[in-house]
Amino acid sequence: MTMKRLMLFIALFVMLSPPLFTQSVQGELVQNTNPYIIKVWGNHYERGYAMGYLLGAQVADLYSNYIIPMFGSNLPMAKLMIQQGIFNIDSVLISEAQGVINGITDAGYNSLNLDYLDVLVGNTFLDFRNISSFKNIIKSPGCSSLISWGDATSGSELGGKSIITRHLDWSTDACVVNNQAIVVHFPSDPGEQPWLLIGFAGQMGVLSGISQSGTGLFQHSMSDSYSPGYSTSHYEPIWFCLRRALEKTDVNNDMLKNNLDFRAAALENVNGFADGYIVSAISKNSFQNDSLCAMIAELAPSAPTQIFRDNSYADSIPGDNIYAANYEIKRNDHMHFCFRYDQTKNALNAINGENIGRNESWNIMADSSNAGFGNVQMMQYIPEDNELMLAIHAGDAPAYECTPVIYDLNSLFTLTTVDVSACADRFIYPNPASDRLNITIYDKNNGPFSIRIFDVNGTAIIDTYSNDNSIDVDVSNVLQGVYAIKVCGEKFIGTSILIIEK
Repeated sequence: MTMKRLMLFIALFVMLSPPLFTQSVQGELVQNTNPYIIKVWGNHYERGYAMGYLLGAQVADLYSNYIIPMFGSNLPMAKLMIQQGIFNIDSVLISEAQGVINGITDAGYNSLNLDYLDVLVGNTFLDFRNISSFKNIIKSPGCSSLISWGDATSGSELGGKSIITRHLDWSTDACVVNNQAIVVHFPSDPGEQPWLLIGFAGQMGVLSGISQSGTGLFQHSMSDSYSPGYSTSHYEPIWFCLRRALEKTDVNNDMLKNNLDFRAAALENVNGFADGYIVSAISKNSFQNDSLCAMIAELAPSAPTQIFRDNSYADSIPGDNIYAANYEIKRNDHMHFCFRYDQTKNALNAINGENIGRNESWNIMADSSNAGFGNVQMMQYIPEDNELMLAIHAGDAPAYECTPVIYDLNSLFTLTTVDVSACADRFIYPNPASDRLNITIYDKNNGPFSIRIFDVNGTAIIDTYSNDNSIDVDVSNVLQGVYAIKVCGEKFIGTSILIIEK
């Protein structure tokens, strides 16, 4: 059994079957005003379902008034290309997209009959932008960011800590500015850690995101990358690459959590990316190496496909500061300085690139790097302080003119309504299992239920029955691997993935 076949089996099983107890929404609406804040927990399907259920109205508004009109008559082609595997999308994300749709549907907001392919198109539209059939129909974000650390912040209240201030410049359509969201993920899947995205309802990938371990990733478009993307290259979508770098506990297996995890994730894409992108990466200033706490990646579909810049590169920005807008700097030694780049450079040179604290970083970016009315979000992140400051577009005023709100990440990354360590094992425990497996149905009124466990060939290797609300299943003779489990009662039917480890 090849790994590709195994992953396809898991994806299809989860997509075509309801998850265990779909009526349970494993999520919490923390703030019911723009920007909406939700916390979701569990496996990928469960988190997708919770996001779709809790933000169903907002997702429907954004898709019906922005995503679908943007693709227009090209939408069926885009969905077909997704289905045929134009992009390298992990099977668990396909499952999560199906969860989003089921959540929206159960919440009563899927009047357009959206399906999981619509969700995946909505999360990969930047990657379609440079594919021949879709050129010139998709608008890309602008964005700019300034990272400061070490000597640049040592003379301020930050005392050497790293800080990033970032603009997100995009569409100011009402359906965009009114449906902004912070989604905090608490994964139950092995090898994953809590993380959050700062973006929009229905977003699964990372345009702006932060991991609980402190790394922040922020995507810009690279406007002077003119190489075409090819539908045969099977690119990893840029937002999903950034998500993987934040969600995985340790991408490069070095036992550390810093910018090198993102670098490793990016370098795994040997064909580059579908379009030109710039990513600003920040981590805590605790690794005694500038590039580990402040790095800019310039990514493209043609060689050189991945270029990484730190302050050792002569980019005209003084001291321990690094800036990015929308043009190549190190890639091809282009040194393409735009108006915002020059304005920010001049502001930093005026203070010798030093004594930069929270207010100085914010004001430099607000005054020198804003993109006018199209500034949808302005944010600031300080990893060591677990502090996020966010201002959003007010509809009649750009974000940089609006009063920001400070969010305590310690609070956002705290889940008070559920035991995160136990949420994956709420009905099936333990998972992974080795010898015994317990399945408990907490609602005793559901009556008796059956349990069937299937191997990757779809063969039922265990078929048993319980007259009670709980049963222990002997799996000591089951070989190590990944299996599907189906639980059927008089009032429910549910499925899940089971891992056997020896």
